[in-house]
Amino acid sequence: MSSKLIAKSGIFLFQSKILDWFELSGRHYFSWRRKGLTPYEIVIAEVLLQRTKAETIEKFYPGFLITFPDWETIARADIAFLEKQLQPVGLYRQRARRLQDLAIEMVRLRGQFPTERKALEQIPFLGQYIVNAIELQIFNRPKPLIDVNMARLLERYFGPRKLADIRYDPYLQNLAAEVVNHSLIKEINWAILDFASMICKSSRPLCINCLLSDTCDFSKKTLK
Repeated sequence: MSSKLIAKSGIFLFQSKILDWFELSGRHYFSWRRKGLTPYEIVIAEVLLQRTKAETIEKFYPGFLITFPDWETIARADIAFLEKQLQPVGLYRQRARRLQDLAIEMVRLRGQFPTERKALEQIPFLGQYIVNAIELQIFNRPKPLIDVNMARLLERYFGPRKLADIRYDPYLQNLAAEVVNHSLIKEINWAILDFASMICKSSRPLCINCLLSDTCDFSKKTLK
């Protein structure tokens, strides 16, 4: 199904229910969701969250910012020291080298992210997800934080994608963009991510207690 065929009323209903749930049950306590973060603090959180559970990063993130308060401290750090600091969150060798490459480039850019997407995509370590996060959280543009969790929830509710790689599936990309096109651009993203993690889980989804179950085909099939 093309995203163009999904009724606006269906998207509006989804947005409303997800946001109502998020207000009461969302993970508002995450440090990287508080107001007043610097671009550095925002991007470091997104880098650390790659392939790592949010609850793990919540415990790790504040201390990491104390040790590395800016791009310069990461750029100048001994790589072995940086690796050691990243050991608790896994993938530490790969993450340390990529993070230092990013830091070196950001020092060259004097800590300023370019406003054009093409320029952002040329910066080391900035894939589609983190570029979207920068546009969303730093430049306040309605971009989706589309990962496997967001993809799972949207596909279960609205219908499956055709391509294996979520980054290149036009249906899923267009659908996600439509769903987060809302006045509460950050909150709708966080709501989807939280709901997918806490309710619409990859295994054993909590369909029986799901507020979307009456309009979700996946839930109807699961509860048969």
